[in-house]
Amino acid sequence: MIYWDYNAGAPLLPSVAEHLHTTLYELWGNPSSAHAVGRKARARIDAARSRIAALLRASSSREIVFTGSGSEAAALALIGAWLARGDSPRKKIVSTALEHPCVQGALDRLATLGAEIVRLPPAPSGALEVDRVERALGDDVFLCSVMWANNETGVVQPVAAIASACRDRGVLFHTDAVQAVGKIAVGLDAVPVDLLSLSAHKLGGPPGAGILYNRRGVDVAALTPGHQENGRRGGSPSVAFAEATAEAIDYALTHLEAYARQLAPLRDLFEAELVRRFGAVVNGARAPRVPNTASVTFPGVDGEALLIALDLDGIAASTGAACASGSLSASHVLLAMGFEPQRARSTLRFSLGPDATEDDVATVLAALERHLEPCRATRRHL
Repeated sequence: MIYWDYNAGAPLLPSVAEHLHTTLYELWGNPSSAHAVGRKARARIDAARSRIAALLRASSSREIVFTGSGSEAAALALIGAWLARGDSPRKKIVSTALEHPCVQGALDRLATLGAEIVRLPPAPSGALEVDRVERALGDDVFLCSVMWANNETGVVQPVAAIASACRDRGVLFHTDAVQAVGKIAVGLDAVPVDLLSLSAHKLGGPPGAGILYNRRGVDVAALTPGHQENGRRGGSPSVAFAEATAEAIDYALTHLEAYARQLAPLRDLFEAELVRRFGAVVNGARAPRVPNTASVTFPGVDGEALLIALDLDGIAASTGAACASGSLSASHVLLAMGFEPQRARSTLRFSLGPDATEDDVATVLAALERHLEPCRATRRHL
């Protein structure tokens, strides 16, 4: 099988799998218990928290909150910050039309709580224009949320500049860094982020584990009541998952440069051949991108049919769009970039991982050679 859907989820790292196998059996104590077994669990989870803080270059381990997913971390950041805002007169939240559905859902929830939501569109390249964001950051803005790297196109947003603009204006800044950590340099000592969310399973960690970075001095109200995580997230944390998340982040950052050197040339070769052979269009290519992601439009092709054909050949990719009622929904990201719905439905996302090779590129190209014309015929008959 050729697995080119790493942006959806990465295989569990062998070191993480080995750790989980051992720890889940040997370390069952509740970190909140006062006895020796509980103290051992608490020491281990504190060590994992400190390790993650150092890797992300946070100023304190207390700024690291363990959650059950990247989606939960984003919801805790956005809704939790809003609930903790007290009597602030600022009621506007600035975000983008590109955000992951978990952020979009949190913004929809905030709208029911009285927030005024502004979703800025990107340029046709998929990148935000910093000056447009700055113009939106008025005195009535409480929080701004911009994803660091887009899950569909791989486009990297100018987060450092936007975060600095927010800091200058007294606006809280959150970034969804799920697709950025482990692919590009992300250092909290260099970018003035207030809240950052990430997910372990995008990095070879276990599904069901996430992190919220909560800068010291920024109040966040718990969505699940409880004393754990310094009152920010109730429920007994998993020591095994905390340590596994730390291991996955460490591994990803250690191999960051090698990952880019390997995957960017393979991705670029693949895209160049798609354009040359099939007249495909590469989306986001004029903006900075993470090194592993290719969003490609095949004009006149039924994207869902092509995805199924590739899957039957043992090639895993994605559309980057949701399936509802048996029909492919157009990607909100591509629509925000100015695509017509039909063009958006002709788009596939290929996200490579460290096991990708030139032979894989040749195999995928050969499969596309076989399937593109039949999938064009499918679109013509819809």
